Amino acid sequence: MTRHLSTALVLAAFTWGSVASAQTAPASPAPQATATPAPVPAEEERDDAVLNRSQPDFTLINLPTGLRLPKWKSAFRVTHRFTRPLGEGDFGDLASDFFGLDSGAIIGLEFRIGVAPGTQVGVHRTNDRTIQFFGQYDVKQQSDSFPLGIAAYATIDGTDNFTDSYSPSLGAILTREFGEHGAIHVEPIWVNNTNQLPSEVVDDNDTFLLGVGGRIRIRPTVYVVAEIVPRLSGFDPGSTATSFAIEKRAGGHAFQLVFSNSFGLTMAQVARGGVENTDGSDNWYLGFNISRKFF
Repeated sequence: MTRHLSTALVLAAFTWGSVASAQTAPASPAPQATATPAPVPAEEERDDAVLNRSQPDFTLINLPTGLRLPKWKSAFRVTHRFTRPLGEGDFGDLASDFFGLDSGAIIGLEFRIGVAPGTQVGVHRTNDRTIQFFGQYDVKQQSDSFPLGIAAYATIDGTDNFTDSYSPSLGAILTREFGEHGAIHVEPIWVNNTNQLPSEVVDDNDTFLLGVGGRIRIRPTVYVVAEIVPRLSGFDPGSTATSFAIEKRAGGHAFQLVFSNSFGLTMAQVARGGVENTDGSDNWYLGFNISRKFF
């Protein structure tokens, strides 16, 4: 019995030592999780269909803006300039002609469509049988890190339903938006064949323009719009084309009441300047623009 008791005590002592060793042994360090960097969110895709309150339309009055047109969406515009000078005769004469509305008019119809993100093309025809084709490509958008929007702009117009006297142009549209309060635009544009006389008998056959304009939002849907297009070099007949307007936006429509010293609607026509009197003063004309977005 003594032998059995001794054997039991030895087994108990061995078991106790193994438990104590397990309790006092340092624990193995737990494997540390490898830090995974947070995924960088992809740049949010621009939604060109959302109303841009600083640039609600694709033109100022005659000059283009940097507004993008969504892919496969379109817009239509009517341009209208009455031909009676507002300063001709006295107020009674003007009123009897219903402030020029009884006179003839230079009218244009324009259609444009987005063919790719940031790319649009279109056509503008006036009732003097001039047709202008144009295209615009968005190069860079204004952002927190870049202060301007930049777009490339090209046109070509031809008289007699695009069968004669072609005038190509090439330029850039630099845009600075101010929140939802409006935007200003600076547009250097070169226009060829602005002098309609034969090139053999003229000194200059092209014109370099610097269009400057802006749109200021004065009410939630009302804007004041103005533009001036001085000629910096080349052929520059007539006075500098200048226009200003009051604009009202209603949904996808925009209506402008325009005052201008020029009938110019295409880029070559704008380059040829405004209508001067024999004493060098400007004539001013009443007109309007109506545009409609189909998106």
